[in-house]
Amino acid sequence: MKKTLLTTAMIMALGITGVAGAAPATNPYGLVYNGAITQNVKGQVNIHPVHYTLHGVKIAANVYTPANYDKNKSYPAIVVAHPNGGVKEQVAGLYAQSLAEKGYITIAADAAFQGASGGEPRHLDVPYYRTEDIHGMIDFISKYPGVDANRIGALGICGGGGYTLNAAKSDKRLKAVATLSMFNSGRVRRNGYMDTQLDSIQERLAAATQARADEIATGKVSYAGTVDFDALTDESIAKITTDLYREGMDYYGRSHRHPNSTFTYTQSSLMELMTWDATDHIDLINAPLLMIAGEKADSRYMTEDAFKKATGTNKKELYIIPEATHIKTYYIPEYVNKALDKLGDFYKANIK
Repeated sequence: MKKTLLTTAMIMALGITGVAGAAPATNPYGLVYNGAITQNVKGQVNIHPVHYTLHGVKIAANVYTPANYDKNKSYPAIVVAHPNGGVKEQVAGLYAQSLAEKGYITIAADAAFQGASGGEPRHLDVPYYRTEDIHGMIDFISKYPGVDANRIGALGICGGGGYTLNAAKSDKRLKAVATLSMFNSGRVRRNGYMDTQLDSIQERLAAATQARADEIATGKVSYAGTVDFDALTDESIAKITTDLYREGMDYYGRSHRHPNSTFTYTQSSLMELMTWDATDHIDLINAPLLMIAGEKADSRYMTEDAFKKATGTNKKELYIIPEATHIKTYYIPEYVNKALDKLGDFYKANIK
């Protein structure tokens, strides 16, 4: 398999939000966020690792149940989609656990071909499958003991936010849709982060096409986005000019590092990514919509663009967290709590 090692300058250009390589997590469930469950205690929020099959691929997920969960009662549920490069044990798990503390049954699953989920080739990153991951979480959680299938909502974080918007266009089982620090993977892979690569779209599409042709001819898969975090230094990280990628390097590579978290993806995936956009037909979303972004996030433009185009719902809100950047909404308590308070009010009002 051919792999490409990116420099920090290339990281900013290509829109990478995750990293390769990590030390093993010490939490018994692999969770790496602060306040994570370390054991299931009766009467408290519990975590339940589960597996299910989606289109022939084994999916690994965690289900969180509220305190004093009783399978004979009726609960609303939330599906949580993780960021590009992320896994269920990081920010998706934090928000899933926190929403369970508010009384919801929640699920966070690793995307097919990524994390602890199955699928070959590894690190395939195609919008169709990432969208199906969300439909699949809904399929599974709707049959979970105690879940009211008529009261299901969604939360998509970063790249998972863009794919959640895509899923919500057609999946009317979702009664409320929310995103946090939404990242439109198609737009960034096509145009570059902050639309800085508009002059090289055709060349990059040609390279992706060649990668696919090589896969067919030789069976060898080419990868992009591979980052050797062990080789990065404080100085090299500090030189990254955008908050998303600079702070992302610290989050994914240091403070919340996980062995399954990598933003390596197949080069041929760009054929699909670059011709897709989270905002295409976004007017088909008619469920209540909440979009959350940090005031100082340099990714904020993607949330604002999607929010403006989401004209199909008569109940939508754009919530800006003061002072927050993209990555800081993942783990800084001040910003996480603000997001969770807003999410709690939103779901309570719209998942009757």
